[in-house]
Amino acid sequence: MASFTNFQNILPDPNNTIGDAGQVAGSSSAGFASVSLTSNQPTMRDKTNSGRLIARRINYHNWDAKITYNPMTREDFDPLYTFLLQRGGPIHPFFVSLPQYRTPKSASFHTWILNGGGTVRHLDVDATTQPGTTSVLIGKSSGYTASSNGTPLPGDMFHIASSNSNHNKAYMVTRVETNADYHSALTQPSTAQVRVHFTPPLSKRIFAGDDFVFLNPLMRVIMKGDVQEYSLNTDNLFKFSLNLEEVQ
Repeated sequence: MASFTNFQNILPDPNNTIGDAGQVAGSSSAGFASVSLTSNQPTMRDKTNSGRLIARRINYHNWDAKITYNPMTREDFDPLYTFLLQRGGPIHPFFVSLPQYRTPKSASFHTWILNGGGTVRHLDVDATTQPGTTSVLIGKSSGYTASSNGTPLPGDMFHIASSNSNHNKAYMVTRVETNADYHSALTQPSTAQVRVHFTPPLSKRIFAGDDFVFLNPLMRVIMKGDVQEYSLNTDNLFKFSLNLEEVQ
């Protein structure tokens, strides 16, 4: 008798399909026609009488994503639309995998991640790091060198597989320091380490051994608004778009 282990909790797409029972596997789903990503960081800023800028963050950071689809047949549309209806509007969060960030930019780093003897490899956090930090030293004790295996690059997105299961924030790399290129005011990374700078700052504490996930990073989101509407054209094709907001 057939059975399955997990319900699909990632927005269905060709890489994250869903079956009739909601399982993580099934017929392929429609891909995205276009994706836009917005970084929202509310700030307060003012200037003194002498012109000096005073600025600070006044609220949490979040990403917004807008996804549009090409006209879809009913076979492609129904798994997507019913997945969203199952979430009850913005009540139940889910995850989305953005195709432009699905794989890291460095081909050699991507190859190293996948060549783990059947297990996807990750770079691990070197030491416990507090919220608000914008750079973290990560690496592997063996089997990895930045010079030969590549590194994350600015523009890569990642999430952190943390021992704190409530840490669901998505981050983007802004700078990467290696043993060869590093800021003189900071500790030199070893050949098996990189220092990753990212935005936004850490939302929660992370711990030694937590994984930085650069392959298929996920963003936890809800649908913006209470109404999800589609249109059906004279060719019997469904037109649909989706606005998403990151949540923790």
